[in-house]
Amino acid sequence: MGFTGFPAAALDFYDDLEMDNSKSYWTANKHVYEESVRAPMAALLAELEAEFGKAKLFRPYRDVRFAKDKTPYKTHQGAFIDLAPATGWYVEVAAPGVRVAAGFYEASAERLARVRTAIDDDRRGKQLEGLLADLTAAGWTVGGDRLKTSPRSYDAEHPRIELLRHKSLTVTKSYGFEPVIHTPELAAAIRADWQATQPLLTWLTDNS
Repeated sequence: MGFTGFPAAALDFYDDLEMDNSKSYWTANKHVYEESVRAPMAALLAELEAEFGKAKLFRPYRDVRFAKDKTPYKTHQGAFIDLAPATGWYVEVAAPGVRVAAGFYEASAERLARVRTAIDDDRRGKQLEGLLADLTAAGWTVGGDRLKTSPRSYDAEHPRIELLRHKSLTVTKSYGFEPVIHTPELAAAIRADWQATQPLLTWLTDNS
């Protein structure tokens, strides 16, 4: 079955789950999750698979073994397509609507060191700055975990110190409640978004 958009019931499901994150609510409304969240997300990913690759559809259950928050269910449905370790494209539906992202969300010490070496390099660092500037101008938001201080061996006055502080680096774009999220056209919009982030992902994979 082709992708027809996310129904309003998907957003309502997560809105209610945020209010009542319990097994009783989940059991009573699991059919809504399956029909209005999981099925449309699977159809969306199927349309994008030929170009971007097979996605991992995340489980709806939280791992609460070591968490202070013991609520059992995630309040969003996400999916990730990897190009390299912890690097690739992301899409999510939740109560606030739909959002997409790209980048790397974690890295080993060795891999992060290689990224920082590339950022420090004048040519490659300026190239990354340009890629992020273009994406920001197109409506993306740069994010990721960052150190509060300068990474070891890098001067606080470095011209790209803000980039060097990143432990992960992502760009995110939100559709929110825009009407397009309820239509088949969302697939084409996300395809264009992910294509726009390809140069950034290429830089990250080449330099890590």
